[in-house]
Amino acid sequence: MVTVQHLLREKGSAVWSISPDATVFEAVEMMAEKGIGALLVMEGSRMVGIISERDYTRKIVLKDRHSKDTKVREIMTTDVFHVPPDESVDECMVLMAQHRFRHLPVVNGDRVVGMLSMRDIMNSVIAEKQLLIEQLENYIAGAA
Repeated sequence: MVTVQHLLREKGSAVWSISPDATVFEAVEMMAEKGIGALLVMEGSRMVGIISERDYTRKIVLKDRHSKDTKVREIMTTDVFHVPPDESVDECMVLMAQHRFRHLPVVNGDRVVGMLSMRDIMNSVIAEKQLLIEQLENYIAGAA
């Protein structure tokens, strides 16, 4: 069973964040610059929300608001699911699928230690299944 901690060691634990008082334009600009789809919203070291490309399209574009005049706190998601480092990758996949979100912060105590995307989770699950297939093929070939 692969854990979140193992996945973060492979992927890296960089976490990009923004202040709730920043503009939505600044958040989108940072996401584009970093090539990511979501930012944690932090007040100091405390996570207060998350803002994603989905928040932008649904709460700015579709409502004809202006990203340069709107603060992140006005559109961020405040009910943020998160997991501890010892959570299994499989459990993360279930959580993300059930609640339909694509970015999952990893929190150890009260400290954010990483962020996973659905792509990270899927790549890990696929790699784990491929390894199992290879092991079974080797076993069958050795038994024949």
